[in-house]
Amino acid sequence: MIFKRKRLERKVLLQKDVLDSILSYCQMKHPNEGILILKGKSKNGEIKINGLVIPPFDYSGPTFAGFPHSFLPFDLSYVGIVHSHPSGSADPSVADLHNFFGLVSLIVKSPYDDDSVFAWDSSGNSIPLSIF
Repeated sequence: MIFKRKRLERKVLLQKDVLDSILSYCQMKHPNEGILILKGKSKNGEIKINGLVIPPFDYSGPTFAGFPHSFLPFDLSYVGIVHSHPSGSADPSVADLHNFFGLVSLIVKSPYDDDSVFAWDSSGNSIPLSIF
């Protein structure tokens, strides 16, 4: 292969005040799932998350959350989504993987504390997550 690319090891850096906002939002939406859009930058496999957007016309229930993508304004700073799992599982479901958006998906499991957030890629592989 002439153009063999080096595989980048992804990692996610999540800003502390953004983490606090995510946890508050998930607690507020409980017992339903909550969903938010992640804003940030990606460079050389490092995804730095520094903002959130509440998606327009989002919908949720105890086992689902989503939004119509067609109503999103065009924005190159969208890097993924975060949603909660009130059931207490942090593993992505098949539906989560089929509805993947962006570069990373964060899942927050109940009880919504600093150790309840996990990052996943579109194949369901775990991505290292750090708070800054």
